[in-house]
Amino acid sequence: MQFVAFLLQNQPDPEVVRRMAFTFLAILPILILLGLAIVIVPFWFICKKAGFSPWLSLLNIVPLGGVILWYVLAFSEWKVVPVSQLGWPPQPPYPPQPPYPPQTPLPPQA
Repeated sequence: MQFVAFLLQNQPDPEVVRRMAFTFLAILPILILLGLAIVIVPFWFICKKAGFSPWLSLLNIVPLGGVILWYVLAFSEWKVVPVSQLGWPPQPPYPPQPPYPPQTPLPPQA
């Protein structure tokens, strides 16, 4: 609240404004690196699991590079075969087969 009151003053002290600007400029690169790490690390693992080079995740550094990476991942054919999940029932063969081979009818007994 004091910060807002400070900005609403008519004549702020130039020395205070300079210190605030230097503090902001010192913290800004750290915030940018943290934000990039938050975006790049998940894309690194997604690209690796999709069978692409994980270095593609660095496209997020370029403006609109993340959008390009989304389209590459969404519309390209992934080079890996999905693994069946543990605990899930196995997929039945297609087309479905009868559970037992057909039997020939027995001759009538006299």
